[in-house]
Parts: sequence; structure tokens; C-alpha cells
Amino acid sequence: QVRFVESGGGLVQPGGSLRLSCAASQSIFKMYPMGWYRQAPGKQRELVAAVTNEGTTNYADSVKGRFTISRDNAKNSVYLQMNSLKPEDTAVYYCNADRAGLGPLDKYWGQGTQVTVSS
Repeated sequence: QVRFVESGGGLVQPGGSLRLSCAASQSIFKMYPMGWYRQAPGKQRELVAAVTNEGTTNYADSVKGRFTISRDNAKNSVYLQMNSLKPEDTAVYYCNADRAGLGPLDKYWGQGTQVTVSS
């Protein structure tokens, strides 16, 4: 069974920090690079950060230098440390696979975790 369970979101003031966590099915976690995606109201879902099985990371320009993605292979978990948060980071954040050239596993989105950046 493929599952992604996200947690750690909340309401934070601009400039604040949050750490998101995602527990993934072992089969998927070991097979694919993992990514954090987000979807803001009225916008398409976008990939903001990805990490390969070996730990190589990649970031969207909008979060580069502020967000850090990491994974714990022993726990089948991926994390997103978000610093210097901005109102435009407000979105529902999801984790999923990041298959090179194929993107996420669209049939298996989790419930996501809401991040709201507001004063």
C-alpha cells in the first residue's frame, strides 16, 4: 500500500520557521527520490524541493537558501525545514515521489499539511 502522511504545518509569522515531516511507504521511499510539493489557493501544485536516495538535493528558486530537505532512510521519512518564511509560502504542503521525468505518483497524494504565514 502506498501512503504519504504529512505533519508539522501551522500558523507562523513572517520570518518564522517550521519543520514538516512525512512518513512514506517503505517500498516507495526506497525506490524513488522524494519531493515536497505545495499548492496555494487558485494555483497549480508545484515541486519545491527534492532529495535523491543518496542525499542530493534540489530546490525551486523561490525557496532556495531558505528551505532544506532531508531524508532518514531508516525511518522512511522525509523532512522540510523552512526558515525565513514569507506570506507567499502559504500553501498546503505534500510529500510524494519525484520520479525523474515522470513527476509524482498522482494516484497517491496524502492529506497534506497546511502552512499559513501571516502576521
